[in-house]
Amino acid sequence: MSIPQVVIVGRPNVGKSSIFNWLAGHRIAIVDDTAGITRDRMTHLIQHQDTLFEIVDTGGIGINDVDDLSEEIEDQIAIAIDTADIILFVVDTQTGSTQLDEEVARRLRSLELPILCVANKSDSDKIDPEADQFQKLGRGELVRVSAKNDRNQEQLLDMVVERLPAQQDMDSQLPPEAEMKVAIVGRRNVGKSTFVNSLTEAERLIVSEVPGTTRDSVDVRFELDGKSFIAIDTPGLRKGKSLKSDVDFYGSRRAQRSIRRADVVLLFFDASQRISQVDKQLCNFINDNFKPCLFVVNKWDLMVDHMPTERWSEYLRETFSTMWHVPIAFITGQTGRNIKMMLNHSQMLFKQSHERVGTGELNRLVQRALENHPPPLTRRNQRPKIYYATQIATQPPTIVMKCNNPSAFSPDYRRYLLSVLRDQLSFGEVPIKLFMQKREQNEK
Repeated sequence: MSIPQVVIVGRPNVGKSSIFNWLAGHRIAIVDDTAGITRDRMTHLIQHQDTLFEIVDTGGIGINDVDDLSEEIEDQIAIAIDTADIILFVVDTQTGSTQLDEEVARRLRSLELPILCVANKSDSDKIDPEADQFQKLGRGELVRVSAKNDRNQEQLLDMVVERLPAQQDMDSQLPPEAEMKVAIVGRRNVGKSTFVNSLTEAERLIVSEVPGTTRDSVDVRFELDGKSFIAIDTPGLRKGKSLKSDVDFYGSRRAQRSIRRADVVLLFFDASQRISQVDKQLCNFINDNFKPCLFVVNKWDLMVDHMPTERWSEYLRETFSTMWHVPIAFITGQTGRNIKMMLNHSQMLFKQSHERVGTGELNRLVQRALENHPPPLTRRNQRPKIYYATQIATQPPTIVMKCNNPSAFSPDYRRYLLSVLRDQLSFGEVPIKLFMQKREQNEK
């Protein structure tokens, strides 16, 4: 039995995404005064009174999209309504009933499923009577709420649960735990959403040639070889100086947050385009957060007859010299070519990030590295010493080397030690944190 779907619909700017975030308890969807921010379907799992259901945020019905994506947004709304078990028809108490609200009500009239008319922005009981005007729409029982003032949330959730179809034991309803969260990042129009649609074998996300079609980070669950994964599609980024609106700013922050919470990051490049400043900024952010990463050269079908993969690989290695350990995949997201191989490699990276090395093996390796290439002498003609090394954490693998003088080890020598660790240990393709710490007198 599938998890019940509670779908939020309504005209633009009535606060659907605010209701979604409010019920979810997190700022998941971007909320802005600009109409038409939400385009793709956003989902979140909720448990209330031992009942499990999924809320689904949708774009505004009747939106006149500035990028001429109204038809695509409408398709996403239609898919959500078709799979709904309950509809939350959101209206705006302060603005009052409009002709577009009436059109939405007419559209819902033919549906044979429970509908709640949610009068949002009912910020106090003083303006509650103004919500009575929505009774004339005749679509579902009226409930007055305020996402902004956290008003009547419990009442709304109780009404939703009362109208949900009978469920089996909740444990049997829970989706399988995701093996891995994969963030798909890159600049605009590199094919991220097309790739996610190929993973799910469905039109889960809007795909168009319009730059910036995806405006929010969207979690999409998919399965591979019987295992469950989460792909996090992110907005295409642009240069910091080119952030023209709040939407661009929030989209950039959402993409960064997606990188931080991902287990593995897939950094997408367009095979037919040169590497940009945005790509370099993203790479630096991934590196700074010590995230396992895979360089994904997408749309390879456009270049396969014109350029060998080795040439693009060299281009990446030369551009990102500090990320030479990152593996490279060449795929065609639209057709699915090489996608499974790439995801298998992503799982390998995830596994590497959890690897541990024994203290004895690690110290023997460090000792050989010191013998083959001793650290340079200091100004006082003394050679710094490493007494021992130990791994203290995973995700990322974190190694502490106890020494007599941490500052005596130059950045070049630290890079040498890291290269030895990468060459000899089982986690050579993921970031490694290396700390040089002074051994205290009372330390054995």
